[in-house]
Amino acid sequence: MPVIVPNGLPAIDTLANENITVISESRAKSQDIRPLKIIILNLMPTKIATENQLIRVLSNTPLQVELTFLQTETHQSKNTPPEHLETFYQAFNDIRHACFDGLIVTGAPVETLAFEEVDYWEELCDILTWSKTHVFSTIHICWGAQAGLYFHHGIPKYQMDRKLSGIYRHQVEHPCHPLMRGFDETFLAPHSRHTEIRVSDLEQKSELEVLSMSPDAGVYLVATKDFRQIYLTGHPEYDAETLNLEYLRDVARGLNPEPPVHYFSTLPGQSPQNRWRGHAYLLFGNWLNDVYQKVPYDIEQIKNISHR
Repeated sequence: MPVIVPNGLPAIDTLANENITVISESRAKSQDIRPLKIIILNLMPTKIATENQLIRVLSNTPLQVELTFLQTETHQSKNTPPEHLETFYQAFNDIRHACFDGLIVTGAPVETLAFEEVDYWEELCDILTWSKTHVFSTIHICWGAQAGLYFHHGIPKYQMDRKLSGIYRHQVEHPCHPLMRGFDETFLAPHSRHTEIRVSDLEQKSELEVLSMSPDAGVYLVATKDFRQIYLTGHPEYDAETLNLEYLRDVARGLNPEPPVHYFSTLPGQSPQNRWRGHAYLLFGNWLNDVYQKVPYDIEQIKNISHR
């Protein structure tokens, strides 16, 4: 089934060339279906690329998914045309009275700052507080996962000696968990971050389960036992070229970065290959399918479901 996006969103043409079904709001309104309503808080500087990536991984399901894009008001994006944001994005005050089946909080390039030093931290706290009563299930990605773990559970992040960047092998810790349905025992996924969370801190929180780990990249996937909060420390939504673009950006800034590990081909002239796409589709598909099974048909009833 298609993903529903705002009329005119550039992703419609981009993804149509990949045979990914995306339909406009106007066409979707003619269909008598209760779509899953997913809101994306896009904190990435490359917002249009992130839109394409997330729509792509949300598309591989028989469910109809209707997307809303959310931006912060306390931080102005410097890398996305203002007219794009004005056309396709909502502010928190525009949606604070609405309910959603799911929320995705993306990563953000602010890891080296203390959470309270991020200029939109108070606004993000307001959104995360609102999500506890207006969203059935939330996926937090990379820095978004660290921010969510800190806000909801008091879990700190730790600065690493060097940036973790590359493609890493992970193992499934709970194969019977709904998010792990259909996974191989080991799988690949990208990471791109300067900070980490530690399993020793997570183990002190009875409400949390560690679902996947990497011997080299550490904790990967964590969820609350009620499925309402999901924390993903990597970037399975990334395109094949994303880590390369980040690496070249850091080179241009004079940061002298190390190349992403297990990423570039040893053959001259070959582009990086996407070896994690199947895992990404499966993970987000499992999330959508489980939300669909558990969420009330009357979306307003989400307000009556308490978090554990």
